[in-house]
Amino acid sequence: MAIQPDTKEVFIQGVTLEGRTFRPSDWAERLAGVMSQFRPGGAQPGSHLSYSPWCIPTTMGGIKCVVVHRDLQDYEPMAWDFVLNFARDNHLQVVEACLLPDA
Repeated sequence: MAIQPDTKEVFIQGVTLEGRTFRPSDWAERLAGVMSQFRPGGAQPGSHLSYSPWCIPTTMGGIKCVVVHRDLQDYEPMAWDFVLNFARDNHLQVVEACLLPDA
């Protein structure tokens, strides 16, 4: 899965490439919880109690998603690879997003 270099965020969606809802239902929170240690300034005492700003679970259009920010790749390339491989290994849909310049 090649992500374009200008992509600022990827949205890992809880829907497989075959169109099935991914299970378990709390997969997004679990993935983001594993990634909680990767954050600006590094892990701190208690940082496991909140999500990293670079890997946030959310729901969009009724679909569970994890938003992964490109800064994660700069900070820890193996963590970036982990989340993308998670998506690939589980056949999850991934949507790229980038910031558009102001008009």
